[in-house]
Amino acid sequence: MNFKKESFIYKFYLFIIIFLITAMYACRSAHIAGTAKPFYFFQMSDPQFGMFTDNHGFAKETINAEKAIEAANRLHPAFVIVCGDLVNRTADTVQIAEYKRIIAKLDPSIPLYNVAGNHDEGNTPSASSLTDYRKNFGADFYSFKYENLYAIILNSSLFFDPSLVPEESVKQDAWLRSTLKKWSKMKNTNIVVFEHIPWFVNQPNEEDGYFNIPSKRRKQYIDLLNKYGVKYVFAGHLHKNATGSYRNLKVVTTGPIGKPLGADSSGFRIVSVHGNEITYPYYSLDSIPTKIALIQ
Repeated sequence: MNFKKESFIYKFYLFIIIFLITAMYACRSAHIAGTAKPFYFFQMSDPQFGMFTDNHGFAKETINAEKAIEAANRLHPAFVIVCGDLVNRTADTVQIAEYKRIIAKLDPSIPLYNVAGNHDEGNTPSASSLTDYRKNFGADFYSFKYENLYAIILNSSLFFDPSLVPEESVKQDAWLRSTLKKWSKMKNTNIVVFEHIPWFVNQPNEEDGYFNIPSKRRKQYIDLLNKYGVKYVFAGHLHKNATGSYRNLKVVTTGPIGKPLGADSSGFRIVSVHGNEITYPYYSLDSIPTKIALIQ
């Protein structure tokens, strides 16, 4: 018996088997990662009908919002999400009606997602203002999935000042933790949060103010988001563009469709998702591209 020859044959076949198993799992992983097609969506914020004239009309907001909707109908994003302050005066039926009239012009095949803003339900939301918001616009915290994007929509006012509705704050907190725990187990996904008021504008330890979430709640939640692998939070409220980072979490604040309060003109972001890579350039309403190129 030629033991040397048999040993060589055994090692050869063992190598082949290991190679095939490794290749099979590599192909499977590549297939899972590659099943999600590249796509893009529009992230808008603060149409805030009535702000330009301090609630004495909304002609300018109408013009701007119509431009944004026309761009969506032309470029046909996967969806459109509006990050809060849909109107300027809480529960103003005329402003709400105009927002809905313009939004209704969006191609019905393009999903629209609303986010609750402080002007939509008051700086300190109450049971009645939450009821009115939900009646007019739908849920104030919820989630949806598109390809490999898992979107979490939060009511940031319940983090900013939940004093009148502590039970609603507790309910959102429990839902958020449960959703993060469930989605963090999914492979090859992007968990992205959308809200109105950003956790912070530039620095996680910045001073408390009107334009960020109070630090006594901010720290625990940005730690929570970071723990469960959230890489991006998209927000509005500031009426100009800003970005800030905390560990692996990036907070992206987007300028308004409505009235700007800084150097950035009225506009929105076109957010592209390529696998696990997300880009989010901001375009003014007068510089929206004619075509969006996605690398397959």
